[in-house]
Amino acid sequence: MDLEFHQLDLRYEELRSRSPAQEKRLLSSLAEVGQQTPIVVVGAAEAPRQVVIDGYKRVRLLRRLGHDVVRATAWDLGEADALLLERMLRAGEADSALEQGWFLRELRDRFQLSGAELGQRFGRTESWVSRRLSLVAELPEPVQRHVRAGAIGAHVAMKYLVPLARANRADAERLAEAIAPHRLSSRQMAVLYAAWSGASLKTRELLMKDPVLVLRAHEQTRRARERAQTPAQQMLSDLGSLAGIAGRVYQRTRRGELRGLLAPEREELGHVFSQARREVVRLLKRLEKELDDARPEHPRSDPAAA
Repeated sequence: MDLEFHQLDLRYEELRSRSPAQEKRLLSSLAEVGQQTPIVVVGAAEAPRQVVIDGYKRVRLLRRLGHDVVRATAWDLGEADALLLERMLRAGEADSALEQGWFLRELRDRFQLSGAELGQRFGRTESWVSRRLSLVAELPEPVQRHVRAGAIGAHVAMKYLVPLARANRADAERLAEAIAPHRLSSRQMAVLYAAWSGASLKTRELLMKDPVLVLRAHEQTRRARERAQTPAQQMLSDLGSLAGIAGRVYQRTRRGELRGLLAPEREELGHVFSQARREVVRLLKRLEKELDDARPEHPRSDPAAA
């Protein structure tokens, strides 16, 4: 069926973060071939409009293209069941823990579902539900608005802005406001978070006012340092940094900082740890081989043997 935009109830639009890159690709497709997949709606109990369950990007972009109607299919389900079914159908599209928290909070508040009921419907424990809800509660609402708008990635918010908010909620909000227009990468945000963690109050104030300036200065310093070093010096510096980082992480574990992490953070840490271990093992094997080959008594180190 075709529905006009004024017939749509968009009450769940804020449950997912936006991706400018994905929306750009979809906009191009809609402009070229039109709407191929209908949105999903259910009837609203308190109004004649249709509640959109799936297809918010299509609705936004079709409106932007000047269309008068959107093609839809109606599910004969209640809102809560329709929302849960839609999540199950797209289970392969991994939501961030933050997006899961938004969804759980909406179900809890709108349909008065308990943590135990939510866990049962998702096939998860009540503790899993509680951790997702806690994550949403810890991240300031102004930061969440930037995540929903796609200006700050959900991964960046979880990895850096949640810990920052725990330490200084006001700084987390100010930094989010400063970085939102620039759509920073996770690597760039890592630089800023590291700078904030070890900075004086004066330097933190500069970072809040102009994070891009801090990133530019960091990049210039890094390039200047690399240009001034020979390959051997660069390798020695990198290995020294690796040893220093390993030592700092070890001290953090000794202080028990792992015990204070939320489950999504522990999952992320486990993933990064596995990657780091693979790279370190590969490096050690390569270094052992190269250093062994470089010994004077080794045949391959003798130019005459070549």
